[in-house]
Amino acid sequence: MSHCRKFIEQPVCRREMLLRCANGFGGLALAGLFGETVSAGKTSSDKNPFAPKEPHFAPKAKSVIYLYMDGGPSQVDTFDPKPALDKHDGKDPHSVLKVEPTQFDAVGKVMRSPWKFKKHGESGLPVSSLFPHIATHMDDLCVINSMVAQFPEHTNANYFLHTGHGIQGRPSMGAWASYGLGSENQDLPGFVVLNGGLIPPGGLDCFNSGFLPATHQGSIFKPSNPPVANIKRAEQNSQLQRNKLALMRNLDAGTLDRVGRVDSLESAIANYELAYRMQMAVPELMDLSGETPATQQMYGMDHEFKQTQIFAAQCLIARRLVERGVRFIELTCPNVGNDRWDQHRNLKEGHEKNALVVDQPIAALLSDLKARGMLDETLVIWSGEFGRTPFAQGKNGRDHNPQGFSLWMAGGGIQGGIRYGATDEFGYHAVENRVEIYDLHATMLHLLGMNHEKLTFRFSGRDMRLTDVHGHVLHDILA
Repeated sequence: MSHCRKFIEQPVCRREMLLRCANGFGGLALAGLFGETVSAGKTSSDKNPFAPKEPHFAPKAKSVIYLYMDGGPSQVDTFDPKPALDKHDGKDPHSVLKVEPTQFDAVGKVMRSPWKFKKHGESGLPVSSLFPHIATHMDDLCVINSMVAQFPEHTNANYFLHTGHGIQGRPSMGAWASYGLGSENQDLPGFVVLNGGLIPPGGLDCFNSGFLPATHQGSIFKPSNPPVANIKRAEQNSQLQRNKLALMRNLDAGTLDRVGRVDSLESAIANYELAYRMQMAVPELMDLSGETPATQQMYGMDHEFKQTQIFAAQCLIARRLVERGVRFIELTCPNVGNDRWDQHRNLKEGHEKNALVVDQPIAALLSDLKARGMLDETLVIWSGEFGRTPFAQGKNGRDHNPQGFSLWMAGGGIQGGIRYGATDEFGYHAVENRVEIYDLHATMLHLLGMNHEKLTFRFSGRDMRLTDVHGHVLHDILA
């Protein structure tokens, strides 16, 4: 057995593993401070995992802003008007439609929408009175009314929406975008989550890198001070910090030579390097004082509702992240005290509060991107993880409904002013041009210049991808 040790590398003991990993963090030290700088357009990802990579073909979009409406907005109260609900309001739903099993099995009466719908813009797309500001942008939106999901429960539905798989552990769509394209900004992460206060059910695994290199996991920012923990150095001056990092690098050199290429170690080093650079980039990014008063007012930074101010800051920061070349930005919702968009009761109060939070800031984001000539290269997506039933849960709420719901997309190569797909007369089931989450992911990657079938990562003996063995690009909605 001792002879075999000359030929087969032996597993390390726990003590040695901890020693190597601990020392490895020091290597992050100064590969970025004193090492080679990778310029935009080069693809030396072996030296720099954040380096820009060439897409499979010419992209329409350079960045994605994903406006995640946590909890599942009701399609029949937002972007999918159904006159049949007015006609049958108050009736037993079993008498007019086939009722599917619901999440909480508390089926009430058919319930009409509390809000009126109007057509807007030259396209005449309908939207409810919940969104008076977004209504001014209907000619920019492609509203998909035929989305379906595979899970009726929040946690699994969130994993499926974010990763294309209903259980935790797979890479998030933002991680795939970062892995496929790298970043155009070496001082900021390629995948940023702007946390307004509510992390979705399923937790941070919704933004994880899974089996992809850990450098591509989502970095959580808050629109507050400080936006990221430990963003300010503990040392009195930068030279003292650099001296410490130099010492750590010297201590680490021997360990790196012995260990070789190990993702967990290399990712820790790369992320630690990035963290150093972020100490300068993030405070400047998050300082909104340089934005004009008119811009801040347009977004709603002075709104009387505090949660609207929070989401306004998120949307404004999202625009600034796109300007700085960040690939994928996801926004989560602030807490309005009504359990996100998940209104199992008090639908009217809950949806109105949530809409008040996001309506003005989102409209301002679209206006701002358009005015700056950035909307054409920025894909904006608005969605929850599923929709809601056309009948009440109890007396005045709506239960989960994955059989048919709505989302919209804008910019980044999407046709504006169109509706795609349809639900039945009650807004219950998708009946025309059903769109699955896989199709959404495939279309998003396509607009970023990536073939979803070719964007793969070898793991567990097979080539894994965001869309698994599914997904079709929605060519009918592309500009």
